[in-house]
Amino acid sequence: MTSTLYRGGVVHSPADPFAEALLVEDGTIAWLGADDTADGFADRADEVVDLDGALVTPGFVDAHVHVLETGLALESVDLTAVRSLDEALTAVRTAAATNGDEVLLGFGWDDTRWAEGRPPTSAELDAAAGGRPVYLARADIHSAVVSSALAHRLGLRSRPGWLGDGLVEGEAHHVAREAARDVDGPRRTRLYRRALGEAAARGVVSVHEHSAPFIDTRAGLVELLELTREAAEGLPHLVAYRGEPCVTVDDAREVLAAIPGLTGLGGDLDVDGSFGSRTAALRAPYADRPGDGTLHLSAERIANHVAAASRAGVQAGFHVIGDRAMDEVLIGLRAAADVEGAAAIARTGVRLEHAEMIDAPTLAALVLLGVRLSVQPAFDAAWGGPDGMYARRLGAGRAAALNPLADLAGAGVPLAFGSDSPVTPVDPWAGVRAAVEHHATEQRISARAALRAATRGGWRLAGHDEVGDLRVGAPAHLAVWRAEHLAVQAPDGRLSAWNPDAQAGTPLLPLLAADEPAPRCLRTVRDGVVLFDALG
Repeated sequence: MTSTLYRGGVVHSPADPFAEALLVEDGTIAWLGADDTADGFADRADEVVDLDGALVTPGFVDAHVHVLETGLALESVDLTAVRSLDEALTAVRTAAATNGDEVLLGFGWDDTRWAEGRPPTSAELDAAAGGRPVYLARADIHSAVVSSALAHRLGLRSRPGWLGDGLVEGEAHHVAREAARDVDGPRRTRLYRRALGEAAARGVVSVHEHSAPFIDTRAGLVELLELTREAAEGLPHLVAYRGEPCVTVDDAREVLAAIPGLTGLGGDLDVDGSFGSRTAALRAPYADRPGDGTLHLSAERIANHVAAASRAGVQAGFHVIGDRAMDEVLIGLRAAADVEGAAAIARTGVRLEHAEMIDAPTLAALVLLGVRLSVQPAFDAAWGGPDGMYARRLGAGRAAALNPLADLAGAGVPLAFGSDSPVTPVDPWAGVRAAVEHHATEQRISARAALRAATRGGWRLAGHDEVGDLRVGAPAHLAVWRAEHLAVQAPDGRLSAWNPDAQAGTPLLPLLAADEPAPRCLRTVRDGVVLFDALG
């Protein structure tokens, strides 16, 4: 048995809101309490950590990650911060001069932030990259631009989704995306480890991998599950979803047999696309261009998939963003419940990813159907507000109603937070802050509620209802943080560094204001095993 005593800090635990120390024994929290009562445990502990006022929280769960693409993005041209087409082409030119002959990859461009208001063309990429094959994914990864060399190699011009000038979506984008992540075995393993290691350095103890045929292979997902099965490997825990549509229970069982350990059949099983690429399926057309998006799955196929997953004993799940896509999902869910019985569907569960357009009737239906939601508050921080991409694509009225976090939390919908990395970075405190500072003030939630969605919420959506809090008997999934200031923060922005009502016992959390430094991770622990350590 190994044991570590953490003392002299602030422990965020609803079981003991005033705890200053905790003892971890053999991967489990064995005790927590006041620092002046910790002396009795010091002699028996293998390690005693002086927290020096640091904050201990439950480890974060990122409920939506694409591990391989996150690894690729970390090794590719980073276009998230460029602010013009010229900057993007300069970044491509620099990378082309220093890399080899393989496909040059880039991630994160957003033309709505550029003065030119458009992505590069194939001709511009050809000139910048010296004729090399180039794949540059848009920020939402639902479309991309490619060079002439890559378009010719893959025959993209003859495929549906070729939009001309190198812009691809739909089938053409899936083909290009698959070619971009076609890496050999050793590199694939390195990319997995790098992406998961970066997550651990951000205080993440578990990630939900959303795999699909156009994102990664079945064999890749099997490898990921093996790599993360034991905490001793030094990587976060993995919850695995596979987005392959199933018509019958035999289809579902075939996928489950090929990928042992799956939590669900879904995740990136796309009902529609994204706002940025104008492929999210809408009831009314986009504000800045004709068209109302693309519906990839019909209600019939959604119903069949939910029924097949339920009969196979696992969760079903879908990617859904636009309101027309959500309408189709609800029709499909009701049909599946009519055939299989509501109790059968509820027993295995249904989770939806993103679910950004939710009006009052939709919210009522989601509650009645027992649907769980995996959402990304960082999307609002990146693209919300009167001048953001959402307003450009949808108009101010529709944009202001997106991502209604407070409505969802108030209705009791089970929520988990994720990043959709590499769409936005794995940065859980940024997600918490985005929820606290939602552009629509009426949709802001408290820092405490946001933390729960970013920790316990992820475990809950994956069926681990008793995991995610710091309490005696719970698995030791935790993170240690250096934060400048701690406070109790209400959804309206009111702050209190000390709670005058001792009976309320509200644990403190870092201040997350714009002028405050972000909390810095000092240690990440999964089942008592240290995944990341900067305490030394």
